[in-house]
Amino acid sequence: MASLDFEKEKLVFRKFYDGNRQLFEEAKNAYISIIKSLIKQSDIGEMTKIEGRIKDKFECIKKFHRKYQSRLEADGQAYEIRDYISDLIGIRVVCLYEDQIATVAALLQQHFKTIEVTDKISAVEGTEDSFGYKGLHMDLSLNDEMAAVPKYQPYPQLSFEVQIRSLIQDAWSVLDHKIKYKKSIPNDLKRRINLLSALFELADREFKEIRNATDELLLQATVVPLDETVADNREKVEPVASDKTINAFNFLRVAGHFFQDFEFEDYKVDGFVQDILKLAPRYKRSDLHDSLIQNLKTVREYQADFLAANPGSTFSPYTAIRHCLYLFNPKSFQRILSEGPKARFIAWLEKNQR
Repeated sequence: MASLDFEKEKLVFRKFYDGNRQLFEEAKNAYISIIKSLIKQSDIGEMTKIEGRIKDKFECIKKFHRKYQSRLEADGQAYEIRDYISDLIGIRVVCLYEDQIATVAALLQQHFKTIEVTDKISAVEGTEDSFGYKGLHMDLSLNDEMAAVPKYQPYPQLSFEVQIRSLIQDAWSVLDHKIKYKKSIPNDLKRRINLLSALFELADREFKEIRNATDELLLQATVVPLDETVADNREKVEPVASDKTINAFNFLRVAGHFFQDFEFEDYKVDGFVQDILKLAPRYKRSDLHDSLIQNLKTVREYQADFLAANPGSTFSPYTAIRHCLYLFNPKSFQRILSEGPKARFIAWLEKNQR
């Protein structure tokens, strides 16, 4: 029975908390499982973390005392502490990028009953001299459909709070707890914190822009068609319609087409592309395509002879591409092969009148 007796209500809340602690834990795990499943089935993308916690009972009482007690008692409004603790069960969803937050929120609102939404991102961005934690908080509960599922029937009355943050916002929140805003904070320290907060916000935006630029490069590398044949190197082959300077993305597009059974590792591709550009700074995607179209047949014949004469040796796709580059432009790619392999290759070409 609700009352205005704080000491009595503290005892009631502790009894409620202790008697249902295991139920809270089970509900938390169920909510995490549902959210993970919803995100996995969506096209939102990777999340870095989905985790939960049960708020400490003493922290719950402190929060009620700080935020609600005085107002309720001044209004003569009886209360039960449990009714004012919306984050007793808390779930945290950490996205890679800030623009995933709204998408995750929309997904959860579609599948859960929304009690309240607190947009701390807009609150901070709407105040020029504000700083601190940014994220989206949502108080949710099971909707009628989920509440009717037998395994979820113990939880309909247990609402929960979801905090949705970007990876950068999550990192800032760790600092935010250490340098929390105080009324007496000096102005010079406030300016330093504002600057730090701005740097975190800039990092969030830059990661998003880098992702968008990367996606654009991947798209550009994919949409240009590739010739489906490896021609005899004596035939005239029309170049692929692309004037993009070679980069890791379009290298993978071209090389992956000719070496479909080989897995090119990202870090090796980056280094290999840089080797090419050091020797030929204006080397293009179409040049790589032409190098392979015109020369791969010859290089594969050399590869077969080399491996037959040198059992146990290797001749990787990277090695094959180096030989194709050398044939394509011996002047520019004079150093793409080390001296020993280059001498052997030249001798083989002369012997076979290439």
